[in-house]
Amino acid sequence: MRRRLINSTLAVVLVVIAVFGISLVIVETRTIEESVHESVRSDAARLVSVVESRVVAKERVTAESMRSQVPGDRHVRIELPGRDPIRLGERPEGDVIEGRATGADGVTVTVQLPSSAVLAEVGRTLLIILAVALLAVAAAVLLAVRQARRVAAPLTDLAETAERLGSGDPRPRHRRYGVPELDRVADVLDASAERIARMLTAERRLAADASHQLRTPLTALSMRLEEIVTAADAADAAPGTDKAATATIREEAMIGLAQVERLTDVVQRLLTNSRDPRSGSAVGFDLDEVVKQQIEEWRPAYRKAGRAIVRSGRQGLRAVGTPGAVAQVLATLIENALMHGDGAVALRTRIAGNQVVVEVTDEGPGVDPELGARVFERTVSGRNSTGLGLAVARDLAEADGGRLELLQQHPPVFALFLSREAEEPSAG
Repeated sequence: MRRRLINSTLAVVLVVIAVFGISLVIVETRTIEESVHESVRSDAARLVSVVESRVVAKERVTAESMRSQVPGDRHVRIELPGRDPIRLGERPEGDVIEGRATGADGVTVTVQLPSSAVLAEVGRTLLIILAVALLAVAAAVLLAVRQARRVAAPLTDLAETAERLGSGDPRPRHRRYGVPELDRVADVLDASAERIARMLTAERRLAADASHQLRTPLTALSMRLEEIVTAADAADAAPGTDKAATATIREEAMIGLAQVERLTDVVQRLLTNSRDPRSGSAVGFDLDEVVKQQIEEWRPAYRKAGRAIVRSGRQGLRAVGTPGAVAQVLATLIENALMHGDGAVALRTRIAGNQVVVEVTDEGPGVDPELGARVFERTVSGRNSTGLGLAVARDLAEADGGRLELLQQHPPVFALFLSREAEEPSAG
């Protein structure tokens, strides 16, 4: 932008100099020519007067007596009645400027000046005009640079403010620049920063309050599930107890306990982020454990629905992220397949470059072609659901530096991409 301002200012100055400079050169050239012609005519009239006064005084009119009256750069021819012409000065060659005057007694004086004298005077004038033009251009450059800095510096500062605002730092800067338009932009940015700060504060307070309120019932629920597991173990040891029913109760209670613990981790993460949103919880973890945990948790629900949930692909992979958040994303995909899909659900793990991928697919009709990638947008749903599950799952994945994508609509294939943990070099 600075370069554009400087170039535009210089262009305006050069146009003005060109227009007025050419006009000035034309006017000055004509003025110089008229002045030289007038000077030559004036010299001729003056010399006629001098010659006549000497003739009247009966003084001799010779080249020597008149030499002091003639400028050195002029050629003069004096014609007296009955005498030979008197010539003074070197006769010019080429074009000349001539002035002639005739007296009452028949005295005629002709004064000639070479045209080169006019050209020399015009050249000196052009040099002066050119020097003034160069000074004007230099002054214009200095003023343009100063003005460009004055305009560009506030714009750069406003861009930095907008970048800070977009990066999550909503503190208003309260800087003004003395330019009404720029000050208006600064006012809008500061007002936006204050609104965003209030919104973030309210959201963090809500998350903190909700997390705090949820921890107590979750703790109580966890203790209740532990009591159910303990009671199931005690009942299993007693004679005459239905072992299958007891095992089912224990399995359901253990699954519920694992879900409560995961939910407690999520709540704790929300509480931590509400206090310090910059704190990260991404770590290296065993992806097999998370996948296995989700399959075990959802197998009873699939068995009840007469469907199967299986896994395939590469094992022994380690990813970087938050285990609780990854489990929540997979739980959303598995639940989505249970509610809206059909047939067996498969979880497949693989490697893609420096990332690990968990694919979740089923044998159902898939995603409506009209939805496509919009299935991740909030409130967008084709099966009478809230439309929040996949949107929240995508946000959780992106918060861990990963991404959630729909690779195929029919049959549906959702893929969770996570960073792969770097392998430590083996010794030796």
